[in-house]
Amino acid sequence: MHILLDPFTFSFMQRGLLAVILVGIACATLGTYVVLRQMAFIGDALAHTAMPGLVVAYLYGWSLFFGALVADLVTALGIGALSRRRDVREDTAIGILFTGMFALGIVIMSSTRSFRDLDEMLFGYVLAVTTTDLRLMAAVTVLVLVTLMLLHKEMELTSFDPGYAQVIGIKAAILRLVLLVLLALTIVSCIQVVGVVLTSGLLITPAATASLVTRRLRGMMALAVLVALAAGVGGLYASYYFNFAAGASIVVLCSILFTLVYIWKTLADRWVRPSRT
Repeated sequence: MHILLDPFTFSFMQRGLLAVILVGIACATLGTYVVLRQMAFIGDALAHTAMPGLVVAYLYGWSLFFGALVADLVTALGIGALSRRRDVREDTAIGILFTGMFALGIVIMSSTRSFRDLDEMLFGYVLAVTTTDLRLMAAVTVLVLVTLMLLHKEMELTSFDPGYAQVIGIKAAILRLVLLVLLALTIVSCIQVVGVVLTSGLLITPAATASLVTRRLRGMMALAVLVALAAGVGGLYASYYFNFAAGASIVVLCSILFTLVYIWKTLADRWVRPSRT
C-alpha cells in the first residue's frame, strides 16, 4: 500500500495530481466534441500556436498562462475569420496559422540564444505546477463543464447532424466559435502538464479511445475522463519511481490504452459478432 501512497506525501506530487485531474476532465470532455466533429487538426494547431505567446511572456516576465491564451485566442478567431471566405478552406486557414505562429515562436525563442530555458513549454513539467496554476486550471475546467452543460443539446445536435441543426435554426458557426474558444482555454491550461508538443495527445487520444467503445455522447465523455485520469495518475507514478518525464509518460499511457482497446474491439468484432450470428 505504501507504494501507492508514498509519492503523494510530497506537496509537489499532490499539486501534480490535482493538475492531472483538472486537466484530464477538461481535455476529455471537450476532446469528445473534437473527435466527433473531426477537429483533431485544430486541437494540434492551437497547441502549437501558443508558442509565440509563451515565449514573449517568458521574456518579459509576464504570466505564461495569459501569454499563451492571447496567442491561442488570436489563432481561434483567425481560423474562424479566414474560413468564412469561400476561397479559403478551413484546413487551409488552420495550416497557415499553425505553421506561421509556431515558426514565429521559434524565431523569437532563437533571439534568446538559449533553448534550454524553454524546454518546459515544449514538453511540460507537471511537478512544477503552482497553486496559482491550479486555480487557473480549476477556473478553466469549471467554465468548460458549465458551458458544455448549458449548450449540451445544441452541441450534440451540431456534432451528430449538422444539417438538421441548421434547418431548425441553430447557428452552428457561433457554436463552433464557442468551441474554439473553449479549446484555446483548455489547451493553454494543459500546456503546463504535457507541454506544447504533447497537448493534442491528451486532448484527442482519451476521447478516441472512448469512441471505440460507445457512440453515446455521455458515455464517451465518462470513458474519456477515466482514460485521461488513469493515464495521468500512471504518468505521475512513472515519473516518481522511474524518473521518466511525467508529461510524455501520460501521453504514452494514453496511447497504450487506446491500442489495448483497439485490439479488444477488433477481436470482439471478428469473433464475438460472427458467433452470435
